[in-house]
Parts: sequence; structure tokens; C-alpha cells
Amino acid sequence: MNSRRNFLQKLGLSALAVQFSPVTGWAKNQAQVSDQPYDGPVLRVAIMGIGTYGNIVARALQASTKAKLVGVISGSPEKVKDWQSKYGIPDKNVYNYSNFENIKNNPDIDAIYVIVPNFLHKPYALRAATTGKHVICEKPLGRNAKESQDIVDGCKKAGVKLLVGYRMHFEPKNLEIISMRNAGDFGKIKYFTGNGGFRIGDPTQWRLDREKAGGGSMMDIGIYAVNGARYMVGEDPIWVTAQELPKSDTTKFKEGVDETITFQMGFPSGAVAQCLSTYGMNYVDRFLLIGERGWAELNPANGYGPLKGRTNKGELKAVSPPMQQTVQMDEMAGILLEGKTPVVAVDGEEAIKDSKIIDAVYEAVKTGKKVLLKLS
Repeated sequence: MNSRRNFLQKLGLSALAVQFSPVTGWAKNQAQVSDQPYDGPVLRVAIMGIGTYGNIVARALQASTKAKLVGVISGSPEKVKDWQSKYGIPDKNVYNYSNFENIKNNPDIDAIYVIVPNFLHKPYALRAATTGKHVICEKPLGRNAKESQDIVDGCKKAGVKLLVGYRMHFEPKNLEIISMRNAGDFGKIKYFTGNGGFRIGDPTQWRLDREKAGGGSMMDIGIYAVNGARYMVGEDPIWVTAQELPKSDTTKFKEGVDETITFQMGFPSGAVAQCLSTYGMNYVDRFLLIGERGWAELNPANGYGPLKGRTNKGELKAVSPPMQQTVQMDEMAGILLEGKTPVVAVDGEEAIKDSKIIDAVYEAVKTGKKVLLKLS
């Protein structure tokens, strides 16, 4: 495993292997799902960016009930032709990065899903907002809290809804743990640990370019621990401390590109979190929540494939979907078209909080001091 792509492929192998399996097969195991075919509104999506993750979302949309892939925005004509063949996208719904504002005149597209490198999130999300279509943007929303705030403000000004690609907020095992915590099964929460990472490969990729990524591992894999700590503990942190480990390769991990950071967060209730974000170690993918009367663990915690989880009461009962992104898009369609409220927020305000925490982590690394947080 020597690249992000290999990392994603390995963690997502089970999901991708069943990408064409009907999600209804999974859904029939869920007691709340009706046997009646869906007959409600469908979110018609244009994907911007057809790299590795864009392709995963496209495949997931094939099995979606409430969302459908209808358009594509890309600067790669040959790839676009392949997408048109695979997904039946008509010529009138094909755009490039120079003309995609013309989507405002296309009544067959409801939302634009921005899946491009971090440094393009702000300019492209703001341009997408001017089309009058809803905007879904991958995380992190911006390279820092200011960029994230600018995107939120731009979408509000344009009068469009903004969602962020927090797929784990809809993942059944995560939601089962949150439900158990809310029911008091674990008692008062005392501790959380969130570890994520892999050995990154190609040194020329944009994720190892500070200007394009906004940092290093914290901007890519660290955000899972930042966000996971918040929804697992059920609070927003009030302080952060952090330490950067010595770099194994200063050519690959240049100034401003972190390889490994450990960071700690404190919460109003007194709970604490200890987290790790790394581009230097494989097999790092675990959440652990500990309360006064019980505990819950996810291992793996963030991969695309089925997650594994248990608590002090035994194995988690929730069934993992074939593709997390299918559930994500179904649920996002419900939010955008029907006004549904998710268990864990996936809006721009949620993303701003994560960006503020990541900014504070970098500040704590630089200063060696505890950084106080004000997230609301």
C-alpha cells in the first residue's frame, strides 16, 4: 500500500466488489424500510471532477433511490465520453470548467457535487452557487476556516443550500453508537480516541502540495478524527493541544505539509480526546469511545468497505450498506428536496467548525501552547 488510491481501494474493496448489488437487498434487512417502491422526488446531480472519488460517487448513484447522476463537469473530454457511455449522460448535460455556469439554464439538474482538489473548493463551489443549483462539496470545505466561511456565505448570498460530503454521518454503525450514547448506555462520556492514516505514495500529488491541500495529513485523514470526536462525544471541543512528529522524509513532506500529528481536545463535560493523523503508517483506522458504564469501538472506522464495530454489550447490530455513498446521496436528497433533518448535521456550519479546529491544531503545533476554541 503506497498511495492514497491503494489505501482507498483496500478499505473500499468490499464495497466496490458489490457496487452493482441492489441496495434494496441491504435495505430489506432494515426494519424501517418499506416494501413499497419509492415514488417521491429525485435529486438530479451533476458531478464536478471525475477522478477516483468522483467515480466512486457515480457508481454509488447507480444504486440510489432518491438521487440520480444526470450530468458531468470535467476538463477531460475522453473521460467524459466514457462517463456518457457508462451512465447515459446526454450531451446537453456535459460541461467543462469554463462553461459550467450555464447549468443555471438547465432545468434537468438540481445539484452540483464538487469533487476536486482542496484549493479548488472555494472558487468552484462559489461559481456553482451562482447557477442557482444546490451545492454539495467534499470535505474539508475550505483549506482553512476563512475559506470555509466564504463558501458558506457565498451559498447563502446565492440562496442555495450547501451540504458537505460527510458520508459517515449516515453510516449505520456510527448512528447506532450515537443512539446508544443518547440513550445513556455508556453513561457519562469520558474519553475518545480517533486514529487514521496510511503511507502516502506519489510525492508529486496535490495532497503533498501545501498550497493545493492546505496542509498535509490533517487536511485529508485527520478531519475524520476531528469530526468523529465531535459526533461521538456529542459535544464541541473547547481547547486543543497538538504535536507534530519528526518527518521521515523532508523532501516528500516539505514545509507546511505534515506527515504525522497527534492532537488532543477537551470538551465542556470534561471528556478528552486523543487523536492521530498520519501519512506515515498503514493500518491506522480506529475509533474508541469510553464512558463511565460502557464503551464502543469501530475498527475499521473510516474505510469505504463495511465497518466493524462492537460495544461492551457485544457486536453492533446495524448492517453496513454495500456502498456508504449510496446511503449518503439518498439522505442528502431527503435533506435538499424534503427538508429532512439528519441525526448529525452535514451543512456548511458543521464544516466551519471542523476547519476552525484544524486551524487550531496547526496553531498548537506551531506555538506549543493550548489553543482555546470558540466554535459558535
